[in-house]
Amino acid sequence: MINPNYPWGYDSDNGPDQWHKNYPTAKGRHQSPIEINNKEVHYDSSLLPWFASYDPGAAKTILNNGKTCRVMFDDSFDRSEQHQIYQWLHLLHKSQRILKGREYPGTTIYHMDAALTRKSRKFGDVLNNFSDELLSNCCVLISEVKSDSLQKKLSFAVLRGGPLPGVFRLRQLHFHWGSSDDHGSEHVVNGVRYAGELHVLHWNPKYSNYLDARRRTDGVAVLAIFLQVGETPKPEMKRILEEINAIKTKGKEVPFPNFDPSILFPKSHDYWTYHGSFTTPPCEECVTWIILREPIIVSSDQMAKLRSLSKNAENEPDRPLVDNWRPTQPRYFRMVSASFL
Repeated sequence: MINPNYPWGYDSDNGPDQWHKNYPTAKGRHQSPIEINNKEVHYDSSLLPWFASYDPGAAKTILNNGKTCRVMFDDSFDRSEQHQIYQWLHLLHKSQRILKGREYPGTTIYHMDAALTRKSRKFGDVLNNFSDELLSNCCVLISEVKSDSLQKKLSFAVLRGGPLPGVFRLRQLHFHWGSSDDHGSEHVVNGVRYAGELHVLHWNPKYSNYLDARRRTDGVAVLAIFLQVGETPKPEMKRILEEINAIKTKGKEVPFPNFDPSILFPKSHDYWTYHGSFTTPPCEECVTWIILREPIIVSSDQMAKLRSLSKNAENEPDRPLVDNWRPTQPRYFRMVSASFL
């Protein structure tokens, strides 16, 4: 029987080798992470590019929960209203030529013209005339909105495209890292384990809420990015690391406003994908993984900053928060596909 209060962790007495005793799914046949071996990867020419459109205003807090450094986002926008707005934008492009755009394989990105905000007709007057079919394979990125009220309605943070069946809503991001620079990532590529791994977690809003989505095989999408120690670290990492001192101990949480996770992404959007699980208990097998081939560069000092966090609370002895990664799991019969040759 699963005990939700079981104190799992990464130590010998409560670490990954012990998780299955209280979380049986951890011994399932669709577990993550896995090792990606080029000899066993299938190139899939039908895989689409993926696109992220994140509203910086959705960023809320940064937290040390004793197991990782986590940034939380507001994922509570009304799903039906957002769906209607997508319909409206797409319709305006088709019928009134207000939107300007350029074509990409399988997907169209539209940039909204400022004229859109000058339209006086209400959403409902327009929406009643259109069908959901207009939304297929359409990704909308807002580039200019001058109306404050419309901006508020259009504030959302989503991932779509790639192997995903629709729009997935951003919920949180977190990191995994090691006790030294030569290990720390969860996924392994051709025998190489990177210094760390960033996970950007999204859920499928066709389900009623995040917890419901975790119970569905297509409920969650995680964008995974490797951290590689190098000479030219990504300066955007500073935005997160400068808050580390404020969350040194377990349970510390501070506001973290105005942050767009896409500033951390590498230039290349090439990816591997497979169906797997969460890498922490209860290890639900509900995750579509999108693992970027190109890592982002970090410095040894930046990794040391993550390792300066404590897994204990303020009134407890300091214990460095390190090696918060799960070893690779059997791949079994699963196919790993690549968007590139």
